[in-house]
Amino acid sequence: MHKKVKDIRFGKRASKYDSFEGKMSHRFYRLLLEQVKLFPGASVLDVGCGTGTVLRKMADACDIDGYGIDMAEKMIDEAKCKCPDMNILISRCEATPFENQTFDIITVCMAYHHFSDRIGFAKEAARIIKPGGCVYIADPRFPFVVRKTMNGIFRLFNVAGHFNTPQELYEHFSEYGFAPDGFAFDGYAQVVKLKNLV
Repeated sequence: MHKKVKDIRFGKRASKYDSFEGKMSHRFYRLLLEQVKLFPGASVLDVGCGTGTVLRKMADACDIDGYGIDMAEKMIDEAKCKCPDMNILISRCEATPFENQTFDIITVCMAYHHFSDRIGFAKEAARIIKPGGCVYIADPRFPFVVRKTMNGIFRLFNVAGHFNTPQELYEHFSEYGFAPDGFAFDGYAQVVKLKNLV
């Protein structure tokens, strides 16, 4: 019998996240915002939204209809304070409460490698995104040896986590109607873009 994989918990760090861990994510935020093609009125879902920084930055750049989901209640509390005009709620990435074809854009910033069901998320993204919509995943870009070592540590300690190459991400999503739509990187940060062709 397999042990249940443990999720990494961020709730206890919510109040201090922006002042420490959040600062280390600035390169990811900037690269993601450079790649996302926002337009006025776009319905945007940030998955693993944390304290709402990415949503706030997108809303400051363009008049969007913003949504966010995260599993950590205290992170959600912080995000609601930062983005009071947006719909932010607790939800798993692979089982959201949204209607079919709700979103023009889905973003994931520094969260995908923590997902315990990455294929489930790809399937759910295909359900809730509009035809022609795009998914943008910003995550660490590590050399082969570092990536394999980190992934081995996650498995050893039975912790949900896996660092992926762009090709692995393309494979996760291709079965659900997504095609590669570009790739950008800046040092250890990467953004993978996937377009829904259904």
